[in-house]
Amino acid sequence: MNVKTKYGKLYGVGVGPGATDLITLRAVNVLNSVPVLAIPKSSESLPSFSWRVCSPIVQENEIQEKLFLHFPMTKDPNILIPAWDKAFKEIGLRLEKGLDVAFITQGDPSVYSSWSYLLDEAPERWPGIEIEIVPAVSSITAIPASLLTPLADGRERFCVLPATYGLEDLEKLIQDFDTIVLTKVGQVVPELIRILKEQNILENATYVSYGTTDRQRIVKDIESIKNETCDYFSMVVISIRRRKGVLRGISDDSE
Repeated sequence: MNVKTKYGKLYGVGVGPGATDLITLRAVNVLNSVPVLAIPKSSESLPSFSWRVCSPIVQENEIQEKLFLHFPMTKDPNILIPAWDKAFKEIGLRLEKGLDVAFITQGDPSVYSSWSYLLDEAPERWPGIEIEIVPAVSSITAIPASLLTPLADGRERFCVLPATYGLEDLEKLIQDFDTIVLTKVGQVVPELIRILKEQNILENATYVSYGTTDRQRIVKDIESIKNETCDYFSMVVISIRRRKGVLRGISDDSE
């Protein structure tokens, strides 16, 4: 007779865009109660950014394990797949012992997060496992807040685009949306500037790196950084807002 394995609970915990005091109370509670924290690192030699964000609120606990896992920053599946498999096996060893594991992730777990791969794999690797996602403040809302720029109002529409994959779609999106949030723009700033100049909306774009942190940098003249090596943790908000004010003087049911 096969005995069904009782796995620990798996959490995906977002720790927000970078400022420690933007971490939610629910995330604080989970991070301080689980026996295992799974902490992703993009480099073997550099510290984990997500851990740097949340470590100030994690209480000293000699029993709690900090499990650092390497997730390479590459698109090469020959490198990615073995690294992910190794990390999943390490997490599985703890879950199979009945230990709860919280996988921390920068930003929100549901928005361009490495957590999504673990979420897809978990039911197959550990059938019947209990999973909980702890949402977070996302950079998609935090950065516009830093700029005092609404994402959308009234009939306006906004979209989010990963810059490393989506610049070929930008010309069409400029016609369809009032605000465009481009994530991870570090490697494509020169090409982005070229497109924005062609569309005559360069002045509508603002560059932000390390938003909400003490390293935050806001550049409104993004052509001035055309020749710089821009940060990986960077974003450009294109605020066009052609529909702005269309509801002025008209009653609106929203609050």
